[in-house]
Amino acid sequence: MSIRTKILPFLFDISPKLSVRVKFLSLYRYYRKCLSFKNPVLLDEKIQWLKFNTYNNNSLVTLCADKYRVREYLIHLGLEEILNELYGSYDQPEEIDWEKLPQQFVLKWNFGKGHNLICPDKSALQIPETMQLLKDWRKTYGHFYKQYAELHYRGIQPKLICEKYIETEDGSLPVDYKVYCFNGVARFVLVCGNRASGKPSFYFVDEKWELQRLNRSGKEAPEGFQVPKPEGYEQLFEYANRLAKPFPFVRVDLYLEKGKVIFGELTFTPAGGFDPNRLYKTNVLFGSMVDLDYGKNCRTLEAVEKI
Repeated sequence: MSIRTKILPFLFDISPKLSVRVKFLSLYRYYRKCLSFKNPVLLDEKIQWLKFNTYNNNSLVTLCADKYRVREYLIHLGLEEILNELYGSYDQPEEIDWEKLPQQFVLKWNFGKGHNLICPDKSALQIPETMQLLKDWRKTYGHFYKQYAELHYRGIQPKLICEKYIETEDGSLPVDYKVYCFNGVARFVLVCGNRASGKPSFYFVDEKWELQRLNRSGKEAPEGFQVPKPEGYEQLFEYANRLAKPFPFVRVDLYLEKGKVIFGELTFTPAGGFDPNRLYKTNVLFGSMVDLDYGKNCRTLEAVEKI
């Protein structure tokens, strides 16, 4: 029985705070301390604090964590140009008209993590198996947020969405640019490449696209190593700054298609706020960059302009 899939949801029903304390304690070898809500220092501690003090009753965060309704936020900011093309939205998988979908597309539920189906070739898609997979993912709604007490997901109404398949020159999966933003400012990008190879790469870079040795991959990279700089990389920071403005911490996930930025999603609690793959010194550094009072009164779309 895994602590994540069995014990934590059970503890959540008793006490959400108890469940995250137990999870934090299970990673004591990495964190070197017990979780502190009174004096959070590490980024992961501050994410736990935000879960229970800011994000738990924040309709703006819930809207932006919804992979479908976040479109309303981008439209409100006048950023429609970076929204990926939407082919359709559905309440149930049975509503999908497979004949009308293009040869390439992406299907995903608007809640949770990993509920994405990437289809590079519809002719090879096994529709009955795909339907069952989508239904199985749908069944996780209602309890998926209990694993790490991600309370901001509770208000999301399940929606299945179909979007354009992002093309690359060699036909591989696109590079994922995860922009780490603190107090409304984009500071670092985690560049996630080679995802289809079985040996994905993860490197942090700063605004100048210089390697930052903030994770194991960066720490072990040879002297002089450079992360390939994409066309239009400056736009990643420009758009992330606009999207992150109301939030003390958020990760803005973006893509680049032929130099054009395409929005992915906003993530407020990466890895549920439990990421031992990050170097400990990075957890300390990132934690020092989060002001827990920042944006605390920004809880609606209407309040965004006041920041």
